[in-house]
Amino acid sequence: MPRLILVRHARAVDRMDADDDFERGLTPDGRDTIRKTAEQLRDAGIAVDLVLVSPAQRTMQSFVAMREALGNPAFEDPMTLYHASPEMLFRAALETFERADNLMIVGHNPGIGALAQSLAERAGKDADMPDGFPTSVAVVFQTDSVLDQISVEHIIQPDG
Repeated sequence: MPRLILVRHARAVDRMDADDDFERGLTPDGRDTIRKTAEQLRDAGIAVDLVLVSPAQRTMQSFVAMREALGNPAFEDPMTLYHASPEMLFRAALETFERADNLMIVGHNPGIGALAQSLAERAGKDADMPDGFPTSVAVVFQTDSVLDQISVEHIIQPDG
């Protein structure tokens, strides 16, 4: 079965410490935590074929920090993922499952968390989801290529 892995970017610097929201980079702690997320995914045997990454600095830095532990998967960084709605993320996943069986999306709240919550609810596992979908959290869903049959395989919370 295909997998959809949803990841919220790691902890970023405060908005006041960057020129604009798009340019906000990660904190040192954020880099360490997102690496732990990737290591836990690797240790759980989660393969990643392709990663869709928002092109914002904090999401790209999150992916770069994870990439080696994930086996250096291919990635794409469409601008449409920057603060994408859950519906846009869902549509991107559907389109990408035509090319990859194990898809990761690294994005932003509220969209990435809302999509994860919605899919977990459909799988009957919404009570297991972390409140607010914190930074560096990853949720692994096993699904079919049309995101109809869904189960929650792993919830990774490196800080929790």
